Amino acid sequence: MRWILLPALLLQGAWLGHLEAAAPLPARTTLRAGISPASDDALRVAHRIDQLIAAGHAREKVSSAPLSSDSAFLRRVSLDIVGRIPQVSEARKFLGEDSPEKRAAAVERLLDSPGYVNHFTSMWLNLLMPESSADFQRRYMQVGVHAWLRQHFADNTPYDKMVHELIALPMSQNNNGMMRGFDYGGGEQSSPMAFYIAKSAKPEELAASVSRLFLGVRLECAQCHDHPFGKWKREEFWSQASFFAGLKGNQQGDVFYGPIREVSDRRELTIPNTDRVAQARFLDGKSPKWKFKVSARTSLADWMTTKDNPFLAKALVNRMWAHFFGIGLVDPVDDLVDDNRPSHPEVLDLLVKEFVGHDFDLKFLIRAITLSRTYQVSSTGDATSQADPRLYTRMQVRGLTGEQLYDSLVMASGIRDNTNFQQRIYNFGTPRGIFLDRFTDQEKRTEYHTSIPQALTMMNNQLILDATHPDRSETLGAVTSSTFMSTAGKIETLYLAALSRKPTPAEAAKRARYVERDKSFAAQKKALSDVFWALLNSTEFKFNH
Repeated sequence: MRWILLPALLLQGAWLGHLEAAAPLPARTTLRAGISPASDDALRVAHRIDQLIAAGHAREKVSSAPLSSDSAFLRRVSLDIVGRIPQVSEARKFLGEDSPEKRAAAVERLLDSPGYVNHFTSMWLNLLMPESSADFQRRYMQVGVHAWLRQHFADNTPYDKMVHELIALPMSQNNNGMMRGFDYGGGEQSSPMAFYIAKSAKPEELAASVSRLFLGVRLECAQCHDHPFGKWKREEFWSQASFFAGLKGNQQGDVFYGPIREVSDRRELTIPNTDRVAQARFLDGKSPKWKFKVSARTSLADWMTTKDNPFLAKALVNRMWAHFFGIGLVDPVDDLVDDNRPSHPEVLDLLVKEFVGHDFDLKFLIRAITLSRTYQVSSTGDATSQADPRLYTRMQVRGLTGEQLYDSLVMASGIRDNTNFQQRIYNFGTPRGIFLDRFTDQEKRTEYHTSIPQALTMMNNQLILDATHPDRSETLGAVTSSTFMSTAGKIETLYLAALSRKPTPAEAAKRARYVERDKSFAAQKKALSDVFWALLNSTEFKFNH
Protein backbone atom coordinates (compact mmCIF):
# COMPACT_ATOMS: atom_id res chain seq x y z
CA MET A 1 0.00 0.00 0.00
CA ARG A 2 1.35 3.39 -1.01
CA TRP A 3 1.07 5.07 2.38
CA ILE A 4 2.99 2.26 4.02
CA LEU A 5 5.81 1.79 1.48
CA LEU A 6 6.59 5.31 0.33
CA PRO A 7 6.92 7.78 3.24
CA ALA A 8 10.59 7.19 4.04
CA LEU A 9 11.52 7.28 0.37
CA LEU A 10 9.44 10.17 -0.90
CA LEU A 11 8.17 12.34 1.92
CA GLN A 12 11.52 12.81 3.63
CA GLY A 13 12.59 16.41 3.27
CA ALA A 14 9.50 17.54 1.36
CA TRP A 15 8.89 20.39 3.75
CA LEU A 16 9.86 23.88 4.78
CA GLY A 17 13.57 23.33 5.24
CA HIS A 18 13.98 22.71 1.51
CA LEU A 19 12.32 25.86 0.21
CA GLU A 20 14.31 27.83 -2.32
CA ALA A 21 16.64 30.64 -1.34
CA ALA A 22 14.88 33.83 -0.33
CA ALA A 23 14.45 36.53 -2.95
CA PRO A 24 15.02 40.17 -1.94
CA LEU A 25 12.17 42.63 -1.72
CA PRO A 26 12.76 45.73 -3.84
CA ALA A 27 13.95 48.67 -1.80
CA ARG A 28 12.15 51.10 -4.09
CA THR A 29 9.14 52.98 -2.78
CA THR A 30 7.44 53.14 -6.17
CA LEU A 31 6.64 50.56 -8.82
CA ARG A 32 6.78 50.56 -12.57
CA ALA A 33 3.96 52.71 -13.89
CA GLY A 34 2.71 49.86 -16.03
CA ILE A 35 1.70 47.78 -13.04
CA SER A 36 -0.91 49.91 -11.30
CA PRO A 37 -1.07 53.37 -9.74
CA ALA A 38 -2.99 51.73 -6.91
CA SER A 39 0.00 49.47 -6.24
CA ASP A 40 2.25 52.50 -5.81
CA ASP A 41 -0.03 53.92 -3.14
CA ALA A 42 -0.47 50.53 -1.51
CA LEU A 43 3.30 50.08 -1.43
CA ARG A 44 3.60 53.32 0.53
CA VAL A 45 1.23 51.89 3.15
CA ALA A 46 3.05 48.53 3.05
CA HIS A 47 6.37 50.21 3.89
CA ARG A 48 4.73 52.03 6.79
CA ILE A 49 3.33 48.71 8.08
CA ASP A 50 6.86 47.30 7.98
CA GLN A 51 8.26 50.27 9.87
CA LEU A 52 5.68 49.89 12.65
CA ILE A 53 6.18 46.12 12.88
CA ALA A 54 9.97 46.58 12.93
CA ALA A 55 9.64 49.06 15.77
CA GLY A 56 7.79 46.38 17.72
CA HIS A 57 10.59 43.91 17.01
CA ALA A 58 13.12 46.41 18.33
CA ARG A 59 11.13 46.91 21.55
CA GLU A 60 10.88 43.15 22.09
CA LYS A 61 14.50 42.56 21.02
CA VAL A 62 13.57 40.00 18.39
CA SER A 63 14.57 39.72 14.75
CA SER A 64 12.50 39.02 11.67
CA ALA A 65 12.78 35.87 9.60
CA PRO A 66 14.26 36.30 6.11
CA LEU A 67 12.02 36.89 3.15
CA SER A 68 10.25 33.87 1.73
CA SER A 69 11.40 32.30 -1.50
CA ASP A 70 9.60 33.30 -4.69
CA SER A 71 7.91 29.90 -4.84
CA ALA A 72 6.66 30.12 -1.25
CA PHE A 73 5.37 33.65 -1.83
CA LEU A 74 3.51 32.74 -5.02
CA ARG A 75 1.90 29.70 -3.40
CA ARG A 76 0.96 31.67 -0.28
CA VAL A 77 -0.53 34.67 -2.04
CA SER A 78 -2.38 32.46 -4.53
CA LEU A 79 -4.01 30.46 -1.74
CA ASP A 80 -4.91 33.65 0.13
CA ILE A 81 -6.32 35.61 -2.83
CA VAL A 82 -7.75 33.00 -5.21
CA GLY A 83 -8.08 30.04 -2.83
CA ARG A 84 -5.91 27.55 -4.71
CA ILE A 85 -2.30 26.84 -5.62
CA PRO A 86 -0.86 28.22 -8.88
CA GLN A 87 -0.89 26.33 -12.15
CA VAL A 88 2.38 24.79 -13.31
CA SER A 89 2.63 27.42 -16.05
CA GLU A 90 2.04 30.22 -13.52
CA ALA A 91 4.72 28.91 -11.18
CA ARG A 92 7.25 28.25 -13.94
CA LYS A 93 6.80 31.71 -15.45
CA PHE A 94 6.97 33.48 -12.08
CA LEU A 95 10.11 31.64 -11.00
CA GLY A 96 11.75 32.49 -14.31
CA GLU A 97 11.16 36.23 -14.00
CA ASP A 98 13.89 38.47 -12.62
CA SER A 99 11.96 41.74 -12.28
CA PRO A 100 12.12 43.26 -8.77
CA GLU A 101 8.44 44.16 -9.20
CA LYS A 102 7.18 40.69 -10.05
CA ARG A 103 5.57 40.09 -6.66
CA ALA A 104 3.45 43.24 -7.00
CA ALA A 105 2.58 42.21 -10.55
CA ALA A 106 1.52 38.77 -9.29
CA VAL A 107 -0.81 40.36 -6.73
CA GLU A 108 -2.38 42.45 -9.51
CA ARG A 109 -2.90 39.42 -11.73
CA LEU A 110 -4.57 37.51 -8.92
CA LEU A 111 -6.85 40.41 -7.96
CA ASP A 112 -7.91 40.79 -11.59
CA SER A 113 -8.66 37.08 -12.02
CA PRO A 114 -12.02 35.30 -11.68
CA GLY A 115 -10.39 33.25 -8.92
CA TYR A 116 -10.40 36.27 -6.60
CA VAL A 117 -14.13 36.75 -7.14
CA ASN A 118 -14.80 33.03 -6.60
CA HIS A 119 -12.71 32.75 -3.45
CA PHE A 120 -13.93 35.86 -1.68
CA THR A 121 -17.53 35.11 -2.63
CA SER A 122 -17.24 31.68 -1.05
CA MET A 123 -15.47 33.05 2.01
CA TRP A 124 -18.09 35.73 2.66
CA LEU A 125 -20.95 33.38 1.93
CA ASN A 126 -19.70 31.15 4.74
CA LEU A 127 -19.42 34.16 7.04
CA LEU A 128 -22.91 35.45 6.25
CA MET A 129 -24.67 32.09 6.41
CA PRO A 130 -22.75 29.65 8.64
CA GLU A 131 -26.08 28.00 9.53
CA SER A 132 -26.39 26.55 6.03
CA SER A 133 -23.40 24.22 6.30
CA ALA A 134 -25.55 21.41 7.73
CA ASP A 135 -29.02 22.48 6.62
CA PHE A 136 -30.18 21.67 3.10
CA GLN A 137 -33.06 24.17 3.17
CA ARG A 138 -30.76 27.02 4.12
CA ARG A 139 -28.04 25.86 1.75
CA TYR A 140 -30.60 25.90 -1.06
CA MET A 141 -31.22 29.57 -0.32
CA GLN A 142 -27.52 30.44 -0.61
CA VAL A 143 -27.67 30.79 -4.38
CA GLY A 144 -29.16 34.28 -4.34
CA VAL A 145 -26.66 35.51 -1.75
CA HIS A 146 -23.85 33.89 -3.74
CA ALA A 147 -24.93 35.77 -6.87
CA TRP A 148 -25.23 39.02 -4.91
CA LEU A 149 -21.75 38.68 -3.41
CA ARG A 150 -20.24 37.57 -6.68
CA GLN A 151 -21.51 40.63 -8.52
CA HIS A 152 -20.19 42.99 -5.86
CA PHE A 153 -16.73 41.40 -5.74
CA ALA A 154 -16.59 41.39 -9.55
CA ASP A 155 -17.45 45.12 -9.54
CA ASN A 156 -15.14 45.83 -6.58
CA THR A 157 -18.05 47.55 -4.85
CA PRO A 158 -16.86 49.60 -1.87
CA TYR A 159 -17.28 47.60 1.31
CA ASP A 160 -19.42 50.22 3.04
CA LYS A 161 -21.91 50.18 0.16
CA MET A 162 -22.17 46.38 0.29
CA VAL A 163 -22.88 46.48 4.01
CA HIS A 164 -25.41 49.29 3.66
CA GLU A 165 -27.27 47.40 0.95
CA LEU A 166 -27.48 44.28 3.12
CA ILE A 167 -28.60 46.01 6.33
CA ALA A 168 -31.12 48.34 4.64
CA LEU A 169 -32.47 45.72 2.22
CA PRO A 170 -36.09 46.55 1.32
CA MET A 171 -38.46 43.75 2.26
CA SER A 172 -40.49 43.78 -0.93
CA GLN A 173 -42.42 40.78 -2.17
CA ASN A 174 -40.17 40.70 -5.23
CA ASN A 175 -37.06 40.51 -3.09
CA ASN A 176 -38.50 37.70 -1.01
CA GLY A 177 -39.19 35.77 -4.19
CA MET A 178 -35.48 35.87 -4.94
CA MET A 179 -34.44 34.16 -1.73
CA ARG A 180 -33.76 30.88 -3.52
CA GLY A 181 -31.68 32.69 -6.09
CA PHE A 182 -33.62 31.69 -9.22
CA ASP A 183 -36.74 33.04 -10.85
CA TYR A 184 -39.41 30.79 -12.33
CA GLY A 185 -37.73 30.94 -15.71
CA GLY A 186 -34.55 29.45 -14.27
CA GLY A 187 -32.54 32.67 -14.39
CA GLU A 188 -30.17 33.47 -11.60
CA GLN A 189 -31.34 36.19 -9.21
CA SER A 190 -29.15 38.33 -7.00
CA SER A 191 -30.37 39.08 -3.49
CA PRO A 192 -29.01 38.85 0.07
CA MET A 193 -32.53 38.09 1.37
CA ALA A 194 -31.52 34.61 2.49
CA PHE A 195 -29.28 36.21 5.14
CA TYR A 196 -32.49 37.26 6.90
CA ILE A 197 -34.24 33.97 6.18
CA ALA A 198 -31.35 32.00 7.68
CA LYS A 199 -31.73 34.01 10.91
CA SER A 200 -35.52 33.36 10.86
CA ALA A 201 -35.99 37.16 10.82
CA LYS A 202 -35.48 37.11 14.59
CA PRO A 203 -34.24 40.47 15.87
CA GLU A 204 -31.94 38.84 18.43
CA GLU A 205 -30.27 36.58 15.85
CA LEU A 206 -29.86 39.41 13.36
CA ALA A 207 -28.44 41.73 16.01
CA ALA A 208 -25.92 39.11 17.13
CA SER A 209 -24.82 38.29 13.59
CA VAL A 210 -24.58 41.87 12.34
CA SER A 211 -22.69 43.02 15.44
CA ARG A 212 -20.19 40.17 15.34
CA LEU A 213 -19.57 40.13 11.59
CA PHE A 214 -19.58 43.82 10.71
CA LEU A 215 -18.81 45.60 13.98
CA GLY A 216 -16.43 43.13 15.61
CA VAL A 217 -18.55 42.91 18.77
CA ARG A 218 -19.69 39.70 20.48
CA LEU A 219 -22.91 41.29 21.60
CA GLU A 220 -24.79 38.00 22.01
CA CYS A 221 -22.91 37.43 25.27
CA ALA A 222 -25.18 40.12 26.72
CA GLN A 223 -28.44 38.67 25.39
CA CYS A 224 -29.53 37.06 28.69
CA HIS A 225 -27.40 39.03 31.15
CA ASP A 226 -24.78 41.76 31.24
CA HIS A 227 -21.52 40.65 29.62
CA PRO A 228 -19.55 38.97 32.42
CA PHE A 229 -16.18 40.36 31.27
CA GLY A 230 -16.92 43.20 28.86
CA LYS A 231 -18.71 46.50 28.92
CA TRP A 232 -21.84 45.38 27.06
CA LYS A 233 -25.08 45.37 29.00
CA ARG A 234 -28.20 43.36 28.35
CA GLU A 235 -30.15 46.50 27.47
CA GLU A 236 -27.54 47.37 24.82
CA PHE A 237 -28.05 43.99 23.16
CA TRP A 238 -31.81 44.46 22.96
CA SER A 239 -31.37 48.08 21.84
CA GLN A 240 -29.37 46.74 18.90
CA ALA A 241 -31.99 44.05 18.24
CA SER A 242 -34.70 46.73 18.22
CA PHE A 243 -33.47 47.97 14.84
CA PHE A 244 -34.89 44.70 13.43
CA ALA A 245 -38.11 44.75 15.47
CA GLY A 246 -40.34 45.61 12.50
CA LEU A 247 -39.59 42.37 10.62
CA LYS A 248 -41.98 39.45 10.62
CA GLY A 249 -42.00 36.03 9.02
CA ASN A 250 -43.87 32.77 9.47
CA GLN A 251 -42.63 30.38 12.13
CA GLN A 252 -44.11 26.97 12.90
CA GLY A 253 -42.19 25.23 15.63
CA ASP A 254 -38.54 25.13 14.63
CA VAL A 255 -39.28 25.64 10.96
CA PHE A 256 -39.21 29.14 9.47
CA TYR A 257 -41.22 30.02 6.38
CA GLY A 258 -40.88 33.16 4.29
CA PRO A 259 -41.59 35.67 3.07
CA ILE A 260 -40.28 38.32 5.45
CA ARG A 261 -42.29 41.50 5.72
CA GLU A 262 -41.63 44.88 7.27
CA VAL A 263 -44.90 44.96 9.20
CA SER A 264 -44.30 48.10 11.21
CA ASP A 265 -41.93 50.94 11.97
CA ARG A 266 -41.37 49.46 15.40
CA ARG A 267 -38.12 50.56 17.08
CA GLU A 268 -38.31 48.94 20.51
CA LEU A 269 -38.44 45.52 22.14
CA THR A 270 -39.43 44.27 25.55
CA ILE A 271 -36.46 42.63 27.22
CA PRO A 272 -37.51 38.99 27.81
CA ASN A 273 -38.70 38.11 31.32
CA THR A 274 -38.66 41.74 32.41
CA ASP A 275 -40.99 44.70 32.26
CA ARG A 276 -38.30 46.89 30.68
CA VAL A 277 -38.43 48.15 27.10
CA ALA A 278 -35.25 48.67 25.10
CA GLN A 279 -35.26 51.50 22.54
CA ALA A 280 -33.18 51.22 19.37
CA ARG A 281 -29.82 52.83 20.10
CA PHE A 282 -26.43 52.70 18.36
CA LEU A 283 -23.52 50.89 20.00
CA ASP A 284 -21.66 54.15 20.51
CA GLY A 285 -24.47 55.15 22.88
CA LYS A 286 -26.07 57.72 20.59
CA SER A 287 -29.78 57.75 19.81
CA PRO A 288 -30.88 57.75 16.15
CA LYS A 289 -32.36 60.84 14.57
CA TRP A 290 -35.36 59.21 12.99
CA LYS A 291 -36.48 60.27 9.54
CA PHE A 292 -39.97 60.16 8.12
CA LYS A 293 -40.69 56.88 6.28
CA VAL A 294 -37.10 55.68 6.76
CA SER A 295 -36.87 52.25 8.34
CA ALA A 296 -34.96 51.60 11.53
CA ARG A 297 -32.64 49.26 9.61
CA THR A 298 -31.80 52.04 7.15
CA SER A 299 -30.94 54.32 10.06
CA LEU A 300 -28.69 51.56 11.44
CA ALA A 301 -27.04 51.10 8.02
CA ASP A 302 -26.47 54.85 7.70
CA TRP A 303 -24.73 54.93 11.09
CA MET A 304 -22.67 51.80 10.44
CA THR A 305 -21.26 53.07 7.14
CA THR A 306 -20.31 56.62 8.03
CA LYS A 307 -16.59 57.22 7.66
CA ASP A 308 -16.19 58.13 11.32
CA ASN A 309 -17.93 54.99 12.60
CA PRO A 310 -15.59 53.46 15.20
CA PHE A 311 -16.50 49.85 14.38
CA LEU A 312 -17.06 48.99 10.71
CA ALA A 313 -13.66 49.66 9.11
CA LYS A 314 -11.75 48.42 12.15
CA ALA A 315 -13.65 45.13 12.18
CA LEU A 316 -13.04 44.56 8.46
CA VAL A 317 -9.35 45.48 8.60
CA ASN A 318 -8.79 43.15 11.53
CA ARG A 319 -10.67 40.31 9.81
CA MET A 320 -8.64 40.72 6.63
CA TRP A 321 -5.37 40.85 8.56
CA ALA A 322 -6.35 37.57 10.21
CA HIS A 323 -7.17 36.10 6.80
CA PHE A 324 -3.66 36.81 5.53
CA PHE A 325 -1.70 36.11 8.71
CA GLY A 326 -3.75 33.48 10.53
CA ILE A 327 -4.22 35.74 13.56
CA GLY A 328 -5.74 39.20 13.86
CA LEU A 329 -4.16 42.34 15.22
CA VAL A 330 -6.99 41.86 17.72
CA ASP A 331 -7.59 38.23 18.56
CA PRO A 332 -10.27 36.87 18.43
CA VAL A 333 -11.21 38.88 15.35
CA ASP A 334 -14.77 39.57 16.49
CA ASP A 335 -13.97 40.78 20.00
CA LEU A 336 -12.95 44.42 19.57
CA VAL A 337 -13.35 45.59 23.14
CA ASP A 338 -11.25 47.96 25.21
CA ASP A 339 -9.68 45.24 27.35
CA ASN A 340 -8.70 43.15 24.30
CA ARG A 341 -5.95 45.37 23.02
CA PRO A 342 -4.48 45.02 19.52
CA SER A 343 -0.93 43.72 19.34
CA HIS A 344 0.02 46.66 17.09
CA PRO A 345 -2.52 49.49 17.55
CA GLU A 346 -0.54 51.78 15.24
CA VAL A 347 -0.81 49.27 12.39
CA LEU A 348 -4.53 48.85 12.96
CA ASP A 349 -5.08 52.62 13.06
CA LEU A 350 -2.99 53.09 9.91
CA LEU A 351 -4.91 50.50 7.90
CA VAL A 352 -8.30 51.75 9.12
CA LYS A 353 -7.40 55.32 8.12
CA GLU A 354 -6.11 54.23 4.69
CA PHE A 355 -9.02 51.86 4.05
CA VAL A 356 -11.56 54.58 4.80
CA GLY A 357 -9.48 57.16 2.92
CA HIS A 358 -9.55 54.92 -0.15
CA ASP A 359 -13.34 54.70 0.01
CA PHE A 360 -13.49 51.24 1.58
CA ASP A 361 -11.65 49.65 -1.37
CA LEU A 362 -11.08 46.03 -0.42
CA LYS A 363 -8.54 45.44 -3.19
CA PHE A 364 -6.46 48.38 -1.95
CA LEU A 365 -6.36 46.86 1.51
CA ILE A 366 -5.28 43.49 0.08
CA ARG A 367 -2.51 45.15 -1.91
CA ALA A 368 -1.22 47.04 1.12
CA ILE A 369 -1.06 43.87 3.23
CA THR A 370 0.44 41.53 0.64
CA LEU A 371 3.07 44.01 -0.59
CA SER A 372 4.46 44.40 2.92
CA ARG A 373 7.64 42.64 3.95
CA THR A 374 5.73 41.54 7.04
CA TYR A 375 3.50 39.38 4.83
CA GLN A 376 6.36 38.18 2.64
CA VAL A 377 8.70 36.83 5.32
CA SER A 378 9.46 33.13 5.55
CA SER A 379 7.61 30.78 7.89
CA THR A 380 10.91 29.30 9.06
CA GLY A 381 12.84 30.95 11.85
CA ASP A 382 14.28 30.73 15.31
CA ALA A 383 11.87 28.66 17.39
CA THR A 384 12.59 30.59 20.59
CA SER A 385 12.76 34.27 19.66
CA GLN A 386 10.13 34.01 16.93
CA ALA A 387 7.60 31.81 18.69
CA ASP A 388 5.04 34.51 19.53
CA PRO A 389 2.69 34.79 16.52
CA ARG A 390 1.55 38.26 17.54
CA LEU A 391 5.02 39.70 16.94
CA TYR A 392 4.81 38.79 13.22
CA THR A 393 8.48 37.92 13.05
CA ARG A 394 7.68 35.07 10.66
CA MET A 395 4.65 33.81 8.77
CA GLN A 396 2.50 31.38 10.70
CA VAL A 397 1.97 27.99 9.06
CA ARG A 398 -1.76 27.60 8.35
CA GLY A 399 -3.75 24.51 7.46
CA LEU A 400 -5.67 24.79 4.19
CA THR A 401 -9.43 25.08 4.41
CA GLY A 402 -11.44 22.25 2.89
CA GLU A 403 -12.24 24.39 -0.17
CA GLN A 404 -8.61 25.40 -0.66
CA LEU A 405 -7.52 21.79 -0.39
CA TYR A 406 -10.12 20.51 -2.86
CA ASP A 407 -9.52 23.27 -5.40
CA SER A 408 -5.75 22.84 -5.09
CA LEU A 409 -6.03 19.11 -5.72
CA VAL A 410 -8.12 19.82 -8.80
CA MET A 411 -5.59 22.41 -9.98
CA ALA A 412 -2.56 20.21 -9.33
CA SER A 413 -3.99 17.16 -11.07
CA GLY A 414 -5.83 18.85 -13.93
CA ILE A 415 -8.98 16.86 -13.16
CA ARG A 416 -12.08 18.56 -14.51
CA ASP A 417 -14.74 19.36 -11.91
CA ASN A 418 -17.97 19.06 -13.89
CA THR A 419 -20.30 20.22 -11.12
CA ASN A 420 -22.51 23.08 -12.28
CA PHE A 421 -23.19 26.38 -10.54
CA GLN A 422 -26.02 25.15 -8.33
CA GLN A 423 -24.27 21.89 -7.41
CA ARG A 424 -21.13 23.78 -6.40
CA ILE A 425 -23.13 25.77 -3.88
CA TYR A 426 -25.39 23.00 -2.59
CA ASN A 427 -22.54 20.45 -2.52
CA PHE A 428 -24.88 17.60 -1.54
CA GLY A 429 -23.78 14.33 -3.14
CA THR A 430 -21.19 15.94 -5.43
CA PRO A 431 -17.51 14.92 -5.33
CA ARG A 432 -16.76 18.37 -3.94
CA GLY A 433 -19.49 18.09 -1.30
CA ILE A 434 -18.41 14.62 -0.21
CA PHE A 435 -14.83 15.86 0.15
CA LEU A 436 -15.77 19.05 2.02
CA ASP A 437 -17.97 17.14 4.46
CA ARG A 438 -14.73 15.59 5.75
CA PHE A 439 -12.91 18.90 6.04
CA THR A 440 -15.02 21.29 8.08
CA ASP A 441 -13.12 24.53 8.59
CA GLN A 442 -11.38 25.00 11.92
CA GLU A 443 -11.64 28.25 13.83
CA LYS A 444 -7.87 28.65 14.18
CA ARG A 445 -6.01 27.51 11.09
CA THR A 446 -2.70 28.02 12.91
CA GLU A 447 -3.74 25.23 15.29
CA TYR A 448 -4.74 22.76 12.60
CA HIS A 449 -5.60 19.16 13.50
CA THR A 450 -6.06 16.32 11.04
CA SER A 451 -8.59 13.64 11.91
CA ILE A 452 -8.31 10.00 10.90
CA PRO A 453 -11.17 10.32 8.35
CA GLN A 454 -9.40 13.34 6.83
CA ALA A 455 -6.10 11.47 6.58
CA LEU A 456 -7.82 8.48 4.97
CA THR A 457 -9.62 10.78 2.55
CA MET A 458 -6.30 12.23 1.40
CA MET A 459 -4.89 8.74 0.99
CA ASN A 460 -7.60 6.98 -0.98
CA ASN A 461 -10.56 9.26 -1.71
CA GLN A 462 -11.81 8.97 -5.30
CA LEU A 463 -10.41 12.42 -6.03
CA ILE A 464 -6.93 11.30 -4.94
CA LEU A 465 -7.25 8.06 -6.89
CA ASP A 466 -8.18 10.03 -10.01
CA ALA A 467 -5.47 12.65 -9.40
CA THR A 468 -2.77 9.96 -9.28
CA HIS A 469 -4.05 7.88 -12.18
CA PRO A 470 -2.28 8.69 -15.48
CA ASP A 471 -5.44 8.05 -17.50
CA ARG A 472 -7.63 10.39 -15.41
CA SER A 473 -5.20 13.12 -14.33
CA GLU A 474 -4.27 15.56 -17.09
CA THR A 475 -1.10 16.57 -15.26
CA LEU A 476 0.11 13.04 -14.59
CA GLY A 477 -1.02 11.83 -17.99
CA ALA A 478 0.95 14.55 -19.78
CA VAL A 479 4.05 13.87 -17.69
CA THR A 480 4.06 10.08 -17.94
CA SER A 481 3.33 10.01 -21.68
CA SER A 482 5.91 12.63 -22.63
CA THR A 483 8.67 11.37 -24.92
CA PHE A 484 10.76 14.55 -24.84
CA MET A 485 10.97 15.24 -21.09
CA SER A 486 13.77 13.64 -19.11
CA THR A 487 13.10 11.93 -15.81
CA ALA A 488 14.41 15.07 -14.07
CA GLY A 489 12.04 17.24 -16.10
CA LYS A 490 9.07 15.05 -15.27
CA ILE A 491 9.85 15.14 -11.56
CA GLU A 492 10.31 18.91 -11.68
CA THR A 493 6.88 19.31 -13.32
CA LEU A 494 5.20 17.22 -10.62
CA TYR A 495 6.87 19.33 -7.92
CA LEU A 496 5.72 22.53 -9.60
CA ALA A 497 2.19 21.13 -9.92
CA ALA A 498 1.89 20.06 -6.29
CA LEU A 499 4.21 22.35 -4.32
CA SER A 500 4.76 25.30 -6.69
CA ARG A 501 8.52 24.84 -6.43
CA LYS A 502 11.30 22.89 -8.03
CA PRO A 503 12.83 19.97 -6.12
CA THR A 504 16.12 20.46 -4.36
CA PRO A 505 19.08 18.59 -5.92
CA ALA A 506 18.84 15.96 -3.17
CA GLU A 507 15.11 15.49 -3.70
CA ALA A 508 15.51 15.33 -7.47
CA ALA A 509 18.24 12.70 -7.24
CA LYS A 510 16.27 10.54 -4.81
CA ARG A 511 13.07 10.66 -6.86
CA ALA A 512 15.00 9.94 -10.06
CA ARG A 513 16.57 6.84 -8.52
CA TYR A 514 13.11 5.63 -7.48
CA VAL A 515 11.62 6.19 -10.93
CA GLU A 516 14.53 4.65 -12.81
CA ARG A 517 14.85 1.48 -10.74
CA ASP A 518 13.01 -0.28 -13.53
CA LYS A 519 13.60 0.92 -17.09
CA SER A 520 10.28 -0.33 -18.45
CA PHE A 521 7.71 2.31 -19.50
CA ALA A 522 4.94 0.77 -17.37
CA ALA A 523 7.09 0.65 -14.25
CA GLN A 524 8.26 4.23 -14.62
CA LYS A 525 4.71 5.37 -15.24
CA LYS A 526 3.66 3.71 -11.97
CA ALA A 527 6.66 5.18 -10.13
CA LEU A 528 5.84 8.72 -11.29
CA SER A 529 2.27 8.18 -10.09
CA ASP A 530 3.67 7.16 -6.70
CA VAL A 531 5.81 10.30 -6.57
CA PHE A 532 2.79 12.48 -7.31
CA TRP A 533 0.70 10.67 -4.69
CA ALA A 534 3.39 11.27 -2.09
CA LEU A 535 3.65 14.97 -2.93
CA LEU A 536 -0.12 15.46 -2.68
CA ASN A 537 -0.10 13.72 0.70
CA SER A 538 2.89 15.63 2.04
CA THR A 539 2.55 18.06 4.89
CA GLU A 540 3.89 20.78 2.63
CA PHE A 541 0.93 20.41 0.28
CA LYS A 542 -1.70 20.55 3.03
CA PHE A 543 -0.42 23.74 4.64
CA ASN A 544 0.05 27.34 3.58
CA HIS A 545 3.42 28.58 4.72
